[in-house]
Amino acid sequence: MELTTAQKWRLILGKAEQQKGDTEDLLHGYADLQAMDEALEQLYDGEERKGGLGSSSPRINRWLGDIRKYFPTPVVQVMQQDALDRLGLKQMLLEPELLASIEADINLVATLITLNKAIPQKTKETARMVVKKVVDDLVKKLQNPVREAVMGALSKSVRNYRPRLSEIDWHSTIRRNLRHYQPDYQTIIPQQVIGFGRKGQALREVILCIDQSGSMASSVVYSSVFGAVLASLPALRTQMLVFDTEVADLTKDLKDPVDLLFGTQLGGGTDIDKALAYVEKIIGNPSQTILVVVSDLYEGGNAASMLRRFAALQQSGVQCIVLLALDDKGAPSYDRRHAEQLATLDIPVFACTPDHFASLMAAAIQKRDLRQWLEQQQILSK
Repeated sequence: MELTTAQKWRLILGKAEQQKGDTEDLLHGYADLQAMDEALEQLYDGEERKGGLGSSSPRINRWLGDIRKYFPTPVVQVMQQDALDRLGLKQMLLEPELLASIEADINLVATLITLNKAIPQKTKETARMVVKKVVDDLVKKLQNPVREAVMGALSKSVRNYRPRLSEIDWHSTIRRNLRHYQPDYQTIIPQQVIGFGRKGQALREVILCIDQSGSMASSVVYSSVFGAVLASLPALRTQMLVFDTEVADLTKDLKDPVDLLFGTQLGGGTDIDKALAYVEKIIGNPSQTILVVVSDLYEGGNAASMLRRFAALQQSGVQCIVLLALDDKGAPSYDRRHAEQLATLDIPVFACTPDHFASLMAAAIQKRDLRQWLEQQQILSK
């Protein structure tokens, strides 16, 4: 039904505000609107929250059903998150029947991963199903753009000037030889044939080094998905590290982003210096390595040593990129001083939304100037 402006304000402000005016309730006689009002009241009505959702599983389950019935999915996801944050209803995620009722999104996945160690055994399989649904949707959305961009960049990053027929880059060959067009024959006689690099020539190493402190939850989810996609490309050697005050190498889990996510442990401290020390040990060919560090740069370890390691990696030929966030918001809180210090080392530091990641990796593989790439994408570096 179409709501009047007055009814919308009534739903926003709640019953208590209208009662101050001592007028008839604008929702009287509208069963659906009254049900919507009750669902909102249980979540948002005053600091004491007298309506409340309580701790009863049936009551919470009924409320989850009501909000899915009366509100669109984006609103449902916001209300669920508010229920977790405002009312402390973490038990919503500890009961399989409640967990199965929740509208899954990336914020829910981040919360589940945060609670990973606390989830009882009876709920783990349901939690895995919820995470898998969101991850599968993300892979379906992000996989093709990343593969196309990366494989295209790999093919073009190494030129072959003595190609076999199957390796000829016809577009580049024709463009290079346009001046050799023969009008009498209506064709081009190429003086220089250009081909794509042969298999194995364009190999790159990609190391994703992900901060798993609590503030980076959404970035960890997206990084895991992108890591799994990159690992599926045989022309890349992809490694995945997560760190807090310790470093965990999750490369073996890259085939399954769900396993990868459940291998993380969100919420610890931050020691980027220790993570970079581990990176130094596993790099095989610095000039062919792209290191992507996803962190808000709030270093809890040795900051001076961290900066020295970044500088040494950059000087050795490693292409270092720091993403302050890899999520939909693109407006992270971060340590500005460390970001500025890294920028003076000519290391690009910026937040990246998931839809820009494929293009970023393509630019990095082709060793393009990422400052120009940032300007083209209208992204502000830090």
